[in-house]
Amino acid sequence: MPRSVAVHRQAVMELLAGVAITKGNQSVPLLQALGKPLAADIYAPLSLPPFANSQMDGFAVRSQDIPSSGAELRVTAPVPAGAAPAPLKPGFAAPIMTGAMIPEGADAVVPIEKANPSSFPEPAATDVLVELPPVAPGTYVRNSGSDIEKGSMALAAGTLLGPAQLGLLAALGLATVDIPQPLRVLLVTTGDEVVEPGEELTAGKIFDSNGTLLEASMRQAGLDVVRSGISDDHPASLLAVLQQHTRQGGPAVDLIVTTGGVSKGAYEVVRQALAGHPVDFLPVAMQPGGPQGLGTFNGVPFLGFPGNPVSCLVSFEMFLRPALSEVVGAPAPRPVQKARLAEALTSPGGKHQVRRGTLAGNGTIHMEGGAGSHLVHALARANALVHIPAGVTELTAGAEVEVWML
Repeated sequence: MPRSVAVHRQAVMELLAGVAITKGNQSVPLLQALGKPLAADIYAPLSLPPFANSQMDGFAVRSQDIPSSGAELRVTAPVPAGAAPAPLKPGFAAPIMTGAMIPEGADAVVPIEKANPSSFPEPAATDVLVELPPVAPGTYVRNSGSDIEKGSMALAAGTLLGPAQLGLLAALGLATVDIPQPLRVLLVTTGDEVVEPGEELTAGKIFDSNGTLLEASMRQAGLDVVRSGISDDHPASLLAVLQQHTRQGGPAVDLIVTTGGVSKGAYEVVRQALAGHPVDFLPVAMQPGGPQGLGTFNGVPFLGFPGNPVSCLVSFEMFLRPALSEVVGAPAPRPVQKARLAEALTSPGGKHQVRRGTLAGNGTIHMEGGAGSHLVHALARANALVHIPAGVTELTAGAEVEVWML
């Protein structure tokens, strides 16, 4: 009996849960933390703004100096942004730039366009008067701490660090931030028929797209990827690769992912090599990507994905990526939305089908290629995964479906 997609996804989450809690944290420059989860709560080391400043170009004034009928005030030295101004004396107005510090004694800003004349005097001008309307205390003043007070929590642990969050940390004066150490994954592609891109392609051979496809996906998801090269269809060769990266004193990895060799055929190298190890090879009720492997090798979590390119990518998107989001806190889950089919389609009974499609601006999803797991060109044209749940065998044009945006 095939395992459901939900049950297998939960099994992958449980497999990774133990690994994630044993990894430590690392401090990295802010931009290297983009897309990563925050490792620990951060409290503001200073207030933002750190000082009261002007929201407008205008005149900093003492509001009590201007009666309801307005007043003429003598213009004092201007306050540019970045300067520490002298206290403002009664009866004076200080030309002030946006973001500049409010002088001590001032409690409001009159915008330049409300002044008469509505321009700043020349720097060398003396004994200049400006006519200003009445203004309430606090007008166009950004008070210290009005954004965040010193000592307040700025960001909670687990927050995904995007541009806005990193901008906040920079505004707080932080140059580095602590994030969890990335999981290190050994990625092994298998098959006598597979050669590296750039090599000579002889009869019966194909270029390895799985390695690039999965490594790019894994790196985008925040994993540290170790590539072993292509393993042939001899179980001893694959075992040697796995032993090299998991034996005591060898290069440490937190997870092993293989592609190919997990079906029930006669030359399924991964199944053969891992016979006797605590790894299950089982069918999942999903198309493509039905054959899956899951367990451990020398104590290291192991995932075996099918060998067809679309199958291995769908396996990553359906199982490993969501498990990372849940257990590690990154990457962010794929955006999910509803769309309407541009054309009718069919799906095999009892299987969760994952098709590739392009979502148009009007909310209509167009299929890219068929259901075949070898259609790499169709995959490259798609911007979404289209989900047809198990039990649904036919959908008409215009039917609503769930899509995951890629």
